[in-house]
Amino acid sequence: MRPLAETGVLQVDALAAWATALGAVLALLALLWRTVRRLHTALEAWSEDWQGTPARPGVAARPGVMERLATIEHELGRNSGSSLRDAVDRIEDAVRELQDR
Repeated sequence: MRPLAETGVLQVDALAAWATALGAVLALLALLWRTVRRLHTALEAWSEDWQGTPARPGVAARPGVMERLATIEHELGRNSGSSLRDAVDRIEDAVRELQDR
């Protein structure tokens, strides 16, 4: 790598060095800012998915993870006959009855 060309004027050379250093620092700050913004956007999206979002005009509410898991757990257990588990049990009983014929 070739060193920076020197002009022979100490103040001009120092100014060029400082300008180069300032440009490098600003470029690093811009890269850091962009990274932080992307990380913030990703974390915000994850948080909305986890907690859910309330209804807004024209947009339906989205339930959070815990509410969705509760719905899934409800479907996997026996209850009043309307869960997926109850439907599977009815089908199993019907198949067993057909096999016994």
